Amino acid sequence: MSQAEQNDADNNLDDNVNSNLNNTFDLATTRTNDDSLAALDISAADSIHDDILETFYNRENLLKVIMATLDNIDERIKNGLTLPYYADIDTEVWQEKSKALDIYITDTVEGQELNLEARGKDYATNILSYPSDLPAAIIGLMPTLPLGELVICHGVVVREAAQQNKTEAQHISHLLIHGILHLLGFDHELGQAEQDEMESFEIDILAGLALPNPYL
Repeated sequence: MSQAEQNDADNNLDDNVNSNLNNTFDLATTRTNDDSLAALDISAADSIHDDILETFYNRENLLKVIMATLDNIDERIKNGLTLPYYADIDTEVWQEKSKALDIYITDTVEGQELNLEARGKDYATNILSYPSDLPAAIIGLMPTLPLGELVICHGVVVREAAQQNKTEAQHISHLLIHGILHLLGFDHELGQAEQDEMESFEIDILAGLALPNPYL
């Protein structure tokens, strides 16, 4: 699997990373009102205070972006889009499966550790994507399809938003869409065509949320 310089991650967490992610502040897993997303689990490092979570990672706000992304992809699937990581799964099976997504918010210290372990990059990056990487045969038997986990480094997000003259909410929305696309197997490092495709998805989804093109 190819990883992007700023936004990708290895497919699997090792035992140490799993241990770190398990020692988090759990915001609870709830069932959403949309059948296509069965569960959204949001957790955070102890260093991430509750007011940060409520201000920047409010569940309803994240759900809005997630559902817009999944709905957009579903429409594209109806028009022939193939999801790279789910190419072996029947289209109807993919669409009828409810989805689950984990999001973990961390600081720059742990973000640097995770990025170094996952990608060999010794700095904190904005978002890391850990696809579930399950075999098609297993997914076919599961009532809920786990998309994987996104790890967001809040300090980097705030810094980049200021550098790019964006609000934090705009940047988080873009990164969330970008991360989900990586969980589905899209990768802008494979070539210009793949980069253009992925960016066009992001721009379209953001426009549907009345958010500006992040690449202008």
